[in-house]
Amino acid sequence: MIELDGLTKHYGATVAVDHLSFTVRPGIVTGFLGPNGAGKSTTMRMMLGLDNPTSGTVLIDGEHYRRLRDPLTDVGALLEAKAAHGGRRAAHHLLCLAQSNGIPRSRVDEVLDTVGLTSVAGKRTKGFSLGMSQRLGIAAALLGDPRILLFDEPVNGLDPEGIHWIRNLMKNLAAQGRTVFVSSHLMSEMALTADHLVVIGQGRLLADTSMKDFIRQNSRSYVRMRSPDREKLLDLLIREGIHAVAADDGALEVDGVPAERLGDLAAGHQLVLHELSPRQASLEEAFMRLTAGAVEYHAHDGEPPPAERAGWGADWQRERS
Repeated sequence: MIELDGLTKHYGATVAVDHLSFTVRPGIVTGFLGPNGAGKSTTMRMMLGLDNPTSGTVLIDGEHYRRLRDPLTDVGALLEAKAAHGGRRAAHHLLCLAQSNGIPRSRVDEVLDTVGLTSVAGKRTKGFSLGMSQRLGIAAALLGDPRILLFDEPVNGLDPEGIHWIRNLMKNLAAQGRTVFVSSHLMSEMALTADHLVVIGQGRLLADTSMKDFIRQNSRSYVRMRSPDREKLLDLLIREGIHAVAADDGALEVDGVPAERLGDLAAGHQLVLHELSPRQASLEEAFMRLTAGAVEYHAHDGEPPPAERAGWGADWQRERS
């Protein structure tokens, strides 16, 4: 279990993490989401004792990370895929970690096999692709057979097979009763992997809830209806006090009424339906809605607003003079 209580980190006048309090529990995969610059990496670094908090505490099974006697047997982490020294062979990199933490040499071969790198165990890591480096970093995280695992963007550089593998690995680790905490920007993958979500923005906690509740609370759910007798269907809904919104393709969208009731209503009035489909937003849509006010960097699809372009021109003229 990982427990954060009022965790805060300042870099000068900048507040990177602002009084974060949440608990990462064993037995489930907890996803860690937030826009760029939200403070996710800083939070994970403080969990591992790599950065000191300005205030607040973070405990690993009731202890500060730096007080753990054999940290790799308690916590395994992947924060940076290219962390291995490029001149070391993959097996030697893991062997050094094993020997410094009292882990049997046999464990090196086991984790290399687990991540699929046995055939390149003798190769120097400077020639590894990003995907291979990710696998080696995951092997290092698994080396001590830890109870707690932290992964920061674990699917970067992995091919579809690798993404499927890491997804199942994290689920299996959680099923074994371990604590699994994973940060990722890949929403579609997080939706398939995480059971629980912690969302932060500008260093502050925005949500700490189950995946299902997060999507329900931060998105619109509705039912789409299409009928060749559209006007009759619309009149029926109005008589029943049901508000419907016309979609661009001619369908009707109804909020707050179960699809079953709408289907029974249409059938009772002998109205043919070509579509009756409940709809709910994706994790990505729910995330975008929740964090809209906490995004630090905004890009534009096209030309900037005229006032902004004028400002650029003024800056350019000042630089020339």
